[in-house]
Amino acid sequence: MIKKLLSLSFLLVSLTFQAQNLISEGFDTFANLAGLGWTTTNQSLPLGASTWAQGGGTAFTTGGQAGGTTSFTLCNFNSTTGAGTISNWLITPTISLQNGDVITFYSRAGGTGTGTIYPDRLEMRLNSTDVAASGNPVGDASVGAFTTLAVSINPTLTTSGYPFTWTQYSYTVSGLTGVVPCKVGFRYFVTNGGPSGANSNIIGLDTFSVDRPLSSDSFFKNNFSFYPNPVNNVLNISVKNEMTINNLSITDLNGRVVSSSSTAINSIDVSDLSSGVYFISIETNEGKGTAKFVKN
Repeated sequence: MIKKLLSLSFLLVSLTFQAQNLISEGFDTFANLAGLGWTTTNQSLPLGASTWAQGGGTAFTTGGQAGGTTSFTLCNFNSTTGAGTISNWLITPTISLQNGDVITFYSRAGGTGTGTIYPDRLEMRLNSTDVAASGNPVGDASVGAFTTLAVSINPTLTTSGYPFTWTQYSYTVSGLTGVVPCKVGFRYFVTNGGPSGANSNIIGLDTFSVDRPLSSDSFFKNNFSFYPNPVNNVLNISVKNEMTINNLSITDLNGRVVSSSSTAINSIDVSDLSSGVYFISIETNEGKGTAKFVKN
């Protein structure tokens, strides 16, 4: 069954808080990535013709998250043939990371979310043990040395689990011993995918950035407080010193931004959040602070 029709025309992050940018990529010109140390490897089974490519096409009529109509990268169901397992990788150059570094990116599924939806999944994985070619995955089930699953978008392959608008995801690096050479791998990973499979269509990736905050937990503790914690409905914010809040965001344990505001606020309604652990980050002209809270 040929189920999908696709027309293809086969960083850029400016942060307002104090941080050192380690790498950024907006995918304006995909052909330039190889010269910057990026690599791709399609480990899908059976092997299809598609790999990561320049953005564009009717599935993304609004273009990239930032930039023009083709200023992003994408991967699609033709990574495999018939009905198979898609495991198609986009891998960064080596980046020296340490605990506390923040990795961010934007992603979305192609289309509008109407009609028949073929579920997609994207994993962001971290390799901190073998950044040579020997650490690359070999085979559709292999992750090679990319053993740390940092972010998984739509891990259970549901029809509603992948956003159809550009959505930011983030991961704070932990578990490293000092400054460690690492690579980040984006794995388009869909079982029962392909032209005849029940899953997989097309996904986009944009605005990738790795940043090292110059201050975080201590900055938050010295300048802000919040209560109650745990919280049921409303989280109250108090500023200890005279400074202006430029941005406030709340992320879940998967790195997804669930709430944000670019104006100074004294309270946040969190009643709609599911129970669990969340992180609140506040950005000012003086720095950025992050703290953890629990939603009952």
